[in-house]
Amino acid sequence: MNAPITQDVLTLPRKLPDSGRVNIIGLTRDQLREALIDAGTPEKQARMRVGQVWQWVYHWGVRDFAQMSNLAKDYRALLAEKFEIVLPEIVTRQISSDGTRKYLVRIAGGHEVETVYIPEEGRGTLCVSSQVGCTLTCSFCHTGTQKLVRNLTAGEIVGQLMLARDDLGEWPIPGAPKDETRLVSNIVLMGMGEPLYNFDAVRDAMKVVMDNEGLSLSRRRITLSTSGVVPEIARTAEEIGCQLAVSFHATTDEVRNVLVPINKRWNIATLLEALREYPRLSNSERITFEYVMLAGVNDSDEDAHRLVELIRGIPAKINLIPFNEWPGAPYKRSSNNRIHAFADIIYKAGYASPIRTPRGEDIMAACGQLKSATERGRKSRAEIAAEVG
Repeated sequence: MNAPITQDVLTLPRKLPDSGRVNIIGLTRDQLREALIDAGTPEKQARMRVGQVWQWVYHWGVRDFAQMSNLAKDYRALLAEKFEIVLPEIVTRQISSDGTRKYLVRIAGGHEVETVYIPEEGRGTLCVSSQVGCTLTCSFCHTGTQKLVRNLTAGEIVGQLMLARDDLGEWPIPGAPKDETRLVSNIVLMGMGEPLYNFDAVRDAMKVVMDNEGLSLSRRRITLSTSGVVPEIARTAEEIGCQLAVSFHATTDEVRNVLVPINKRWNIATLLEALREYPRLSNSERITFEYVMLAGVNDSDEDAHRLVELIRGIPAKINLIPFNEWPGAPYKRSSNNRIHAFADIIYKAGYASPIRTPRGEDIMAACGQLKSATERGRKSRAEIAAEVG
């Protein structure tokens, strides 16, 4: 029997007015080094101090400088005077009947984003947001009906992972036997927003996450999903090097222009040209093509055959995503039979074609359903159609 849906409203203290201190969360090693030197750390000691602070914050999860016991008391006092360790706040936590957790997270300025934790056998994936809202207005995506408010900072992106580790009790305990189990073993930048429209903050956040003396998730356990911001794809390979997923969703420009309007700027041919170079530049094994299954729109046998021809020569897998419906959505989910027939054509052409099992639908945490609670106003199908027409 499935566990009931639960929702916690967590009453956490709001951050005090700007303290003038520098928040350590989200600073890269180089940025932290410069900040420590600016605060009075002798340059010859700066590298060592970075390593010490880094381990306390990102390995042990410590938020209080007074607990950093291998630092002298006067240096801890200096840190407390000049710096702070501040995360976003969890406003609500919902737990689905399938174990998926959705966090409504408040960031500076009172804005809110959503973060989703998906537990699976032997692994756990955290879906992280990079923007408040989104500029892309993809017509099948609930998040796309919330206008862009602002980009997240690197600290707000890293903070989502740290909040999840707090909630899951995943920080190591000093003196306890070493436990290699990772409850958050993978990150997907597939939450609210287009990561490549916030490139610098996403890159810096992933530098922090991938550092092997702290949060220590390898680049192969991080997947960035883009709708096709072509000029930033090569930069992603060179400066981040993570796995790449592409919100593809159509096999003709005519259909993709409606489903993913960014296609009007960089069409399918232009996008595929950039993608062909990515595995070589990033040393990635393959690219994931995400393809949402919309009844009567993009799910025909002809679409499946066109898709295979389009990606021919690109190391790839195709994730087929049953459409996750939301109130006012202008589309319907393809039938199971249609999805399986589509998958079979792709599989017989030599590509992996897993069908994603929807997770967290009962708490609106599934792919394409994220939208912060303060922006829940529903748009009609006509309004959405008018925006993308």
